[in-house]
Amino acid sequence: MRKTLCMVMFVTLLSLVGCSQEQEKNHETKESETMMKTIVAVGDSLTAGYGVDEGAAYPALLEEKLRTDEYNYNVVNAGVSGETSSGTLSRMEWILTLEPDIVVLETGANDGLRGIDTEVAEKNISEILQLLKDKDVVVVLAGMKMVWNMGPAYVAQFNRIYPKLAKEFDVVYMPFFLEGVATRGNLNQGDGIHPNAQGYQIIAENIYPYVVQAIKKKN
Repeated sequence: MRKTLCMVMFVTLLSLVGCSQEQEKNHETKESETMMKTIVAVGDSLTAGYGVDEGAAYPALLEEKLRTDEYNYNVVNAGVSGETSSGTLSRMEWILTLEPDIVVLETGANDGLRGIDTEVAEKNISEILQLLKDKDVVVVLAGMKMVWNMGPAYVAQFNRIYPKLAKEFDVVYMPFFLEGVATRGNLNQGDGIHPNAQGYQIIAENIYPYVVQAIKKKN
């Protein structure tokens, strides 16, 4: 009788320990999910990944690299093909509903290609940066450079926008989003403008240290 009672108590104890371990595991899982932070990649077709699979665009590659290095961040691709800086500004209310900890901002290239007054682009990007600053969102500003066929005066005015605003708002600044990719035929699609999958691999590698800098700044 005593032996049977001891056996029942032993089994019960094991059951309680098992439940406790399962509860602890569930708690750790929920805690890990709670700790997960959000990076929103905001931009035009260069961010959206025009012409390539979603998994080949830089936001997906960036998330993969961050997870490999044990940074608990989701990267949301909020790129919209064809968008100008005015369109990006109009979407900021929605973007902020995503509650980003960090925003990678790549916008303005379509303004330049369409010859939109550089003061308009500068004003729009300035307002975007102010909105993000007001919400305590750390920004990685991806600079753009305009093609020379827009004329030297326009190109000079356009290229001054990004370093000027980066300094003014004290953001993490990537001088040129397409560094090492622009004008290289083997890294771009047939239009010569949009990166191919190989080009996005380089962009992800290039932007990664700036994002890590932003993470450290946020922490």
